[in-house]
Amino acid sequence: MPNAIRRYVRLIDRTNHYVGLVVMYMIFLMIGILLYSSIMKTVAIPPLWTLEMAQFAMVAYYMVGGGWALQNDAHVRMDLIYARWSPRTKALVDSITVLFLIFYLSLLLYGGFSSTSYALKYGETSYSAWSPYMAPIKIIMCIGIALTLLQAVAQLFKDVARARGEELS
Repeated sequence: MPNAIRRYVRLIDRTNHYVGLVVMYMIFLMIGILLYSSIMKTVAIPPLWTLEMAQFAMVAYYMVGGGWALQNDAHVRMDLIYARWSPRTKALVDSITVLFLIFYLSLLLYGGFSSTSYALKYGETSYSAWSPYMAPIKIIMCIGIALTLLQAVAQLFKDVARARGEELS
């Protein structure tokens, strides 16, 4: 594989690794928000923002962590037949199926950019009583989709190299 592809794979792997390590701790933010909400429900009037803020934290958690999950094979796979294949056959099949993922993520990112630009242009807010602006979470979602898309391309390069008998890392 050319050096440019090797550098790309290393850069994207390193980026998603560190982003994943940071995002991993967002679960504690969500737990803290929900704990605060539970305490306030028993002591006083529950705040309007807690449920929706916990949902936003969860969206950021799984969207921005998508590249890390893809990089570390932490996604769901039906491996009834897959587990029996040789590493080269797995790499060949993975290099084909990752193309579908890249296509899907490309469409998702296109829609995300469209939705984010709408939210920024018109000041879109949620329909809840709290009514927060939607642009920040949509921007975070686009960043997560972009990181996952970049990781999917890196996975494609790794799978092609593995199918050829090389190893990229």
